[in-house]
Amino acid sequence: MESQEPHASGVQGVAERPLPGLDQGVGSKQPSELVGWARWAWRRLTAMRTAVVLLILLASASVPGSLLPQRGVASDPSAVPNFYREHPELAPWLDRLSLFDVYSAPWFAAIYVLLLISMTGCVVPRCARLWREVRSAPPAAPRRLSKEDGYTRGEVDEVADALEAAVRHLRRRRFRVVRHGDEVRAEKGQVRELGNLAFHLSLLVLLVGVAGGRLFGYEGRVAMVEGSTFANVASSYDALTPAPWADLAVLEPLELKLEEFGAEFETEGPRFGEPRGFDATISYRSAAEGQGSYTVRPNRPLDIGGTKFFLTGHGYAPELTVRDGNGDVAASGPTIFLPVDQAFTSDGVVKVPDARPTSLALQGLFLPTGVEGPEGMGVSAYPGLVNPIVQLSAYTGDLGLDDGSPQSVFALDFTDLDRVERDGKPWRASLAPGQSVRLPDGLGSVTFDGVSRFANFQVARDPGKEISLVAAILLLGGLTTSLAVRRRRVWVRGATTACSNWPAVHCRADHLPPTSWRHWPPPWAWRAAQTDDEKRSDDTTTRPGGRLRCAGHLRPGGALPGARPVRHSRGPRADPRRPRSACPHPGRWLAE
Repeated sequence: MESQEPHASGVQGVAERPLPGLDQGVGSKQPSELVGWARWAWRRLTAMRTAVVLLILLASASVPGSLLPQRGVASDPSAVPNFYREHPELAPWLDRLSLFDVYSAPWFAAIYVLLLISMTGCVVPRCARLWREVRSAPPAAPRRLSKEDGYTRGEVDEVADALEAAVRHLRRRRFRVVRHGDEVRAEKGQVRELGNLAFHLSLLVLLVGVAGGRLFGYEGRVAMVEGSTFANVASSYDALTPAPWADLAVLEPLELKLEEFGAEFETEGPRFGEPRGFDATISYRSAAEGQGSYTVRPNRPLDIGGTKFFLTGHGYAPELTVRDGNGDVAASGPTIFLPVDQAFTSDGVVKVPDARPTSLALQGLFLPTGVEGPEGMGVSAYPGLVNPIVQLSAYTGDLGLDDGSPQSVFALDFTDLDRVERDGKPWRASLAPGQSVRLPDGLGSVTFDGVSRFANFQVARDPGKEISLVAAILLLGGLTTSLAVRRRRVWVRGATTACSNWPAVHCRADHLPPTSWRHWPPPWAWRAAQTDDEKRSDDTTTRPGGRLRCAGHLRPGGALPGARPVRHSRGPRADPRRPRSACPHPGRWLAE
């Protein structure tokens, strides 16, 4: 006699069938452990949380670049050397961490590249999903509308007419409407998803634009004296900082000439001496735009083929003629003196290596409006040219120009220089325009011919600047749209009431703002039951005779016109002692 195992009474005795393709080597080959780790790393890298962390890390890494001086900044090339002189012990340690070259440091580039990869892997699939949501039709209604927020129900005579009226009403309110059988699906606010799509794409485009500017652009600085010319080649710049992939051999071919520089200052009142405006008149010639003239002002740069010239500063250039001991002209022309205060007191040097019998150097102080200050020292009382004076002292010896080491044109190396003296005291001279003075010991003479002005220009080319600007506008517009616009859905379904066989319309509004309830439900959503004129009264209410109909739930605090909450009843008179009927909607609105 064979024993039979129980089939479903327990776990024991039940034969376990192996799944097909398992433990038999059938099916696809299992991925290796390395591939599994690679997939895990990619999922973690392209997660939105990782992108946010990298973005915060990038912002934190940029803080030292704002607080510490940086190399390669054309507007202040001497900032890092000055920091070294002021902090000789701290500066080398900061330099080892690349904190003077933050934006070109390897660790900063690693963070940026990881952020770019993470944003690409995170944003591109998300944008594809958002685009599909924008183009998709309104979704089908939930199976049970009564369990959703904003649910309402009303009775009608003809379901088809009510659904058609619902379609027309929703379309007038600019809903996208689809009718499927006895169901109307409506949706509004797809522009919210377009805002999300623009926001996510703009983040990626912004990163690409910034990276393009940092990789292919360049920045430089040049000072031009009135009447001088500038050719856009690398050797003509006072300071030039190219990006890693910038090609300096193919700079925009152009030539500039500073025709005139004008500056105005306040002449009275509490703001005496403050600047009122500057403008530099420039004539240019370029292969892209031909010849022309342009007036450059602050925040109004000259733009030629994407290369922009910004006016960043100005000053004075005294015109000095230096003759050596043989009477020959050893140096002549304007020399840029850098301003040191608000009154444009300026200092500068004139290096004359070819003077005979020995090399000569002049150190000077220029006063646009010279007056006698305390202790007999000359000072400038006004930044304009009212009483220009130049004060000079002289040095002789080796200027250090022959050893090949770089040297500033605005400073002297006093290592091998001797100060020129007269009668055992340092020689000094104070000159007005047109005056001359002879140097002691037959070293020559100096003539103050006049004063010219100079202008500082910052030259920049950023191929990704326009891309970054468009991305920033899209980012703000997309974020504003996604926050301001709400996506709304409405479903209308025809059905039979639970209390009778009369047709009813069920409505559900998803994410409707409270203010829209003032006109909800619309007139098509219900039709009050017609009753006889015969009326009866009881202790609490008076209502017409005839059969009462269940109108279902409406919005909180609202009612169908001509209806009020009463007990459910099947007869013309409601008996308070009589139990409620079998209607599954006790306490809902009943139309009179």
